[in-house]
Amino acid sequence: MEPVMLLATVIDMITGSNGIWKWKRVHVTLEDHFHIVEMSPSSSPSENSEFLRDYLTRLALAPFPKNRPLWEIHAIRYPTTEATATLIFKLHHSLGDGYSLMGALLSCLQRADDPSLPLTFPYVDKPKSSSGTKCKLKSLGVVPKMFSLMLNTMRDFSVSLLKSTCLEDDLSPIHSGDDGVEFRPFVSATTGFSMEAIKQVKSRLHVTINDIICGMVFLGIRLYMQKQYCSEPTGDCARTTALVLLNTRSLRAYKTVQEMAQPACKSPWGNRFSFLHVSVPKLTDSTAVNPLKFVYLAHKLIKRKRSSLAVYLTGHLLHLVRKLRGPEAAARYMHNSIKNTSISITNLMGPNEQMALCQHPIKGLYSMTVGVPQSLAVSIVTYNGRARIGIAAEKGFIDSQKLALCIDDAFMMISQATFISPAISSDNN
Repeated sequence: MEPVMLLATVIDMITGSNGIWKWKRVHVTLEDHFHIVEMSPSSSPSENSEFLRDYLTRLALAPFPKNRPLWEIHAIRYPTTEATATLIFKLHHSLGDGYSLMGALLSCLQRADDPSLPLTFPYVDKPKSSSGTKCKLKSLGVVPKMFSLMLNTMRDFSVSLLKSTCLEDDLSPIHSGDDGVEFRPFVSATTGFSMEAIKQVKSRLHVTINDIICGMVFLGIRLYMQKQYCSEPTGDCARTTALVLLNTRSLRAYKTVQEMAQPACKSPWGNRFSFLHVSVPKLTDSTAVNPLKFVYLAHKLIKRKRSSLAVYLTGHLLHLVRKLRGPEAAARYMHNSIKNTSISITNLMGPNEQMALCQHPIKGLYSMTVGVPQSLAVSIVTYNGRARIGIAAEKGFIDSQKLALCIDDAFMMISQATFISPAISSDNN
């Protein structure tokens, strides 16, 4: 079995008697939300895979009924080239962010090897001081670091405001710039990588797993743009920005739905996220010769932006706009932030172990964000030793399968260069 999460983002909202947006409690009829998809029993797995891609496209375009809760489950009981069955969760983003929805999904699942044991999640190491002397030396650099923090914060927050209002990316093979692109059909593709292989590259380059994945996606995008711009050698150098969505909660693992519903919960249910504007590095002669530079550039860009307070200011700004001007104004601000960039990237952390649903083992898990005003959205989910990348691309404009192959090539190039080149610290690049 292979679950797919579709996160839709387009909906009409209603107001309460006092003019404040609120949820209305309704009776849930399970039959209205659970759908069993019928197919030809004689069709081959490859034909079923093609049917699944077309079905996802049709499902994403179909609006939610306004008279019932904004979620649906679709079951496909026929084998594809990836799994023996597929379960699709279509969830509206107003229900909650990726953390909330993943927590709800995990509340329904158990470990496949031993249901009595809890699921575990990747641990993120924090930098540690190796000695007291180093701590003293670090204390001497507080003033320069504070100055750097303020400078980075002002620069990143200013860029974020410009990107969210008037500064738009160049048109390119991944950015059509058309109005209403969120209402057009999309095509999907997925690709996956071994977490063990990614960790080997990580330990060699002294960067984070996110740096490697972002560098791989960025390089794959530039390779795709280069192939699409074969008749225009400089076309792949178009100004291209990725909107990296970040969870603002401080978390080590997911909470259950019951825990997130508690008023005092530190990781409550809802939409609690911010975003970073990250410029996609250009494919120059030096980066083509040494693809590791894409990883190092991603590392430096993300590290610098994370060392500023722009992420938190952006999150507070969204909250303030919503509080003072209402959710529609906040939605317009977010809409412009997405529309003016070329690609959105989301990352969800899944468990280390294989899960099961009613004793049916789950082979893979991936998500896709649809209904956004962009030609390309990329979602990354780590699960059971694999990093799965889901691609949702504008139909007729982006070749999603070709882009997935370019990302595969990018990881191969990075892996080969990692073990050919001597191990160097990322701080020296």
